[in-house]
Amino acid sequence: MGWSESLYTVQRVAVASSTAIDRSDNERELKALVARLADGDEHALARFYDGTNRIVYGLALRILGDPSSSEDVTMEVYLQVWRTAGSYDPQRGTVFSWLVTLVRSRAIDCLRSRKSRPAAVEENVDELANLRDSRPGPELASVEVARSRIVQKALAQLSPDQRQAIELAYFSGLSHTEVAVHADLPLGTVKTRIRLGMLHLRKLLEPYAEGL
Repeated sequence: MGWSESLYTVQRVAVASSTAIDRSDNERELKALVARLADGDEHALARFYDGTNRIVYGLALRILGDPSSSEDVTMEVYLQVWRTAGSYDPQRGTVFSWLVTLVRSRAIDCLRSRKSRPAAVEENVDELANLRDSRPGPELASVEVARSRIVQKALAQLSPDQRQAIELAYFSGLSHTEVAVHADLPLGTVKTRIRLGMLHLRKLLEPYAEGL
């Protein structure tokens, strides 16, 4: 084997070793974040989301072929991660394999839902702060009060950090950047809290969709 061939072989081995180390380090970091998630650390959720969302969304998009549905599935996956982090068992597979399983399960559920329901209930989250009733008369005030109570009850079921971010963004009219400055948080963390919180809120309000 010539010098150039030997050098090429060494380079390939070095790159392969480096890639394996990077993957190993990444997996250790993800496992550490999952452990923090199990303890209710929302900062860990933001970091976990930032580090894995492209892969999760990409897989969802490959299965569903629809960006909007893929975004919904992606958010549902991270809500499930948040709720079930404590049940993750490293002995049963890597964090990535766990995520892949969650994505596939959610995406398949979405495909089945498309077939069983002609039209899914869609809620424009940007309009939650401006719910209105077209009926005139004294009934309007009581209807508005009832709606407000429903929304407030749903908000109360969110985590404190998600609720604060949503209230600042949708009820106080602040931009995501302004929310980040107000809460002294990274913009990515704020966006993650708002997106996860709004998806959770939409699910909580879904049974009342017709009345709202």
